[in-house]
Amino acid sequence: MRSWFQALARRFRLAPDDLLRDAVYRRLWSSILISSLGGQVTMLALPLTAAVLLQATPTQMGRLTAMEIAPFILFSLPGGVWLDRVRKLPVYIAGETMLAFAVASVPLAWWLGWLAMPWLYAVAFFIGTVYTIAGSAAQVVLTQVVSRDRLVEAHAKNSLASSGAEVAGPGVAGALIRLLGAPVALLVDAFGLLSSALILRGIRVPEQRQAAAGGAAFWADLMAGLRFVVKHRLLVALAVCVGALQMCHHAALVVQILFATRVLGMGEQAVGLSYVALGVGTITASLAGDRISRRIGPGPCLVLGFAITGCGWAMLSLAPVGALGVAAFAGMLCLFGVGAVLVFINFLALRQAVTPEPMLGRMTSTMRWLTLLPAGPGALLGGWLGEHLGLRAALAFAGVGSLLLALAAWQWQAIRGVRRLPQPVQVGGTEALAEGTV
Repeated sequence: MRSWFQALARRFRLAPDDLLRDAVYRRLWSSILISSLGGQVTMLALPLTAAVLLQATPTQMGRLTAMEIAPFILFSLPGGVWLDRVRKLPVYIAGETMLAFAVASVPLAWWLGWLAMPWLYAVAFFIGTVYTIAGSAAQVVLTQVVSRDRLVEAHAKNSLASSGAEVAGPGVAGALIRLLGAPVALLVDAFGLLSSALILRGIRVPEQRQAAAGGAAFWADLMAGLRFVVKHRLLVALAVCVGALQMCHHAALVVQILFATRVLGMGEQAVGLSYVALGVGTITASLAGDRISRRIGPGPCLVLGFAITGCGWAMLSLAPVGALGVAAFAGMLCLFGVGAVLVFINFLALRQAVTPEPMLGRMTSTMRWLTLLPAGPGALLGGWLGEHLGLRAALAFAGVGSLLLALAAWQWQAIRGVRRLPQPVQVGGTEALAEGTV
């Protein structure tokens, strides 16, 4: 028995060069794990509060999602310029803290009898605003902690932290929601966010940033970030493809909880348990994603992710009512977890790899702006389709759209031809980039 335990310990022992042996990265990873556990509660409790407690219509669910997306469109570009001029880690920590108070306001409003859809709209808008700025800061912090050639590995490990939360979190979230009610369960996420902020305090990371300048220079820097992205063939291709995926994703997102509760007849706890399948999918892709990307290349790995997510949504749109429908709902979540991880670990690594550090804030915010522009219309379209043509129509739109995206992306050499991470090249004092494809 002792030898069995020793063999098991050797199997899971970290390699000498494993990123988790680095103390700074380990704290960053731990913060992601803890905040992700709490985030599972919000992912379920917020839409369930709207759908079950407030009896929201599909159109209102679309508006709720659109309110969270709107700040990305409004604030991403100026936020990126500002981020390049300040330290990113304090912004990240402040964002985690503010999110905790925003999430905690929902049970407070419920206790006071103020909770209504306008309150949830306001909370969603505030959460989106924090994610717009602090979320971009968090992505840049990773590049300050991890070398460029290990970005896919780092994003895969970060995804593994989130995936672990997605396996344990939904079951716990479903039980908490059933025991306490969806609004009160949000307090768990608030506690997790505060704990995440505490873990990050005191970390020291090296970084370059620009000195603050006047208004004219601010707008010049903003335009420089836009030009940097639109003149780079790979970044444009990534923005178009991931933007199209975001449209499909948000069209499905606004109706999938409604589909589970109103068409399949699933209760809050059953929905929570089904989300364990999402964690299984993301863990599977997180463990294998780096190896798949190295084997077939980051570009083809993106295309594979598009196809897998499309299969999940298309399958659910055809699911029958009953046990098979419940299984299809869990299967859709599993396939989405696999596909989304394959897409985003490569998408994030590619865009960070091609960008010199002084431009990282503007590039990150510009890319988030471009890729989320279609998300708002996607959410509104999904809500409209769900209300006027049926919830299955919205899921079918997402599934077919994502499959067509995979086909189109495979025909695009700027995506299919990327077989390794590119490198930024300094030319004549300005940033010119090596495509680093085939």
